[in-house]
Amino acid sequence: MWPRVDGMRALELGSPGEMRGRLNALVLSGRKRATTGRLAEYAEEGEELEHVGERLALLDTEGRSVATVEITGVERTTFGEVTWEHAAAEGEGDADLAEWRAGHSRFWAAAGTPVEDGTPLVCLTFRLVPGN
Repeated sequence: MWPRVDGMRALELGSPGEMRGRLNALVLSGRKRATTGRLAEYAEEGEELEHVGERLALLDTEGRSVATVEITGVERTTFGEVTWEHAAAEGEGDADLAEWRAGHSRFWAAAGTPVEDGTPLVCLTFRLVPGN
């Protein structure tokens, strides 16, 4: 089960430490408006998919809420079918879809959960909720 903060499910981007700090900063600046996760993580954690309108607490490495985001889109797809539009909305500076795929492939492989073109994913889009 994912952490809950102030009655909301939590969103923990990337790996704890420098990566999470960098990704959170991109969200706070408005550059990062999307993220991608493996569908299998939901079953592993006993969680349902997010839904449009759901608000999530964006957490830092210490588990503190740094912002609230609201889900604006949820799409089930596969690693090989992620669009450039979604990848670019992640705001991480990838030059093209091949670079996005290479970086995400390295991330999941390092986490012990390698992906292939057919690996089911969940693509989330969100907006930063003002005043949080």
